[in-house]
Amino acid sequence: MTSPAARTALDLTADLPVADLENCYRDLHRHPELSLCEHRTAGRLAERLRTAGYETTEGVGGTGVVGVLRTGDGPTVLLRADLDALPVAEETGLPYASEVPGVMHACGHDLHVTWLAGAAGALAAGRDAWSGTLLVVGQPAEETGEGARAMVADGLYERFPRPGVLLAQHAAPGPAGLYAHRPGLILSASTDVDVVVHGRGGHGSRPESTVDPVVTAAYLVTRLQTVVSREIAPRDSAVLTVGRIEAGTRHNIIPPTAHIALNLRTQSAEVRDRMIAAIRRIAAGECLAADCPREPEVTVGADFPVTVNDAAAHRRVATAHGEVFGAATVFDPGPAMGSEDFPHLAADGTPYAYWFVTSTPADVWEEAPGGDLMEKFAGVPSNHSPRFAPDLSTLVPGVRAMVSGALAHLSMA
Repeated sequence: MTSPAARTALDLTADLPVADLENCYRDLHRHPELSLCEHRTAGRLAERLRTAGYETTEGVGGTGVVGVLRTGDGPTVLLRADLDALPVAEETGLPYASEVPGVMHACGHDLHVTWLAGAAGALAAGRDAWSGTLLVVGQPAEETGEGARAMVADGLYERFPRPGVLLAQHAAPGPAGLYAHRPGLILSASTDVDVVVHGRGGHGSRPESTVDPVVTAAYLVTRLQTVVSREIAPRDSAVLTVGRIEAGTRHNIIPPTAHIALNLRTQSAEVRDRMIAAIRRIAAGECLAADCPREPEVTVGADFPVTVNDAAAHRRVATAHGEVFGAATVFDPGPAMGSEDFPHLAADGTPYAYWFVTSTPADVWEEAPGGDLMEKFAGVPSNHSPRFAPDLSTLVPGVRAMVSGALAHLSMA
């Protein structure tokens, strides 16, 4: 039997302005903006919220947008979308490809903003069907992990109604039309670590008079591969990636320093601390073996928390999606190694639900190599790929998913 929230969601999204949503998405995709520079994107969202009747505020936490719609007594629900793009050169070949050199919506945040704008419009148009307060948040700088904390620090919950639940969804690879839900841990923590190796520079023709930090950095990169494989138990998921290594300016100059940029993905604080300790130990050991003149500098930088769904909030949304889209479309993907700063919006312990909407075009999915779901999943463009191009057929279902998730928590009139 379909719940009132599911029936209302279907009613409110029965006649969505598809052409308008497509134009909104294409416009955002053409004009991506990097973290904390999302002025145009924020303006486009704010304009749509004002038109729909929301009390709208811009510039929250830098470039964040907040819209408030009150319809009477009832719960306060926060719907969030992230605004920023990535420093990726687009290779999709789409007619609406990015017009900004070297910048692309390679993670689907343009789709998220369109979903949020569409859901906000549908819920405003159908405000007689529900009761409560809707807090619509366009959050900057998700990719750098700064935006959620910046909005909270800028008084998000002092200046606007405090929500009882937070909701967000994310585009993901997979055959378009599935909804990935998981109670508890759904995304991992991420930690950046920078290592600077100090050598003694000189002429490439006289290596004996130098201490080559490039060679030491190479040994360090190789040895770091053993942290996960030999120091972390197989039952504990972890990833260590060397994302960047930089040294030198000319072919015949041995540089004085080498810089290694690392990223860790973990699902517990204990494993994270163990990996950081191993990096410090290995870096110190390799530099000692190379007779470096100084100990290495190891700096722990930006971090993202684990994303852990509240069981009750998750159950309400997953149930609503099963009723709206069919039980077969809802599945548990298991915890992913990706990361989010969304939990920073819940720093005070507010419950939240976070889920994925698969968005790979049908023809791309069918042509991907492999015979099962996981093989094909590895063969299609994923988030952060220069070829990531969500299917526009997900626009209406994505709006419907946000609307049904919100109505599952609001009071029905």
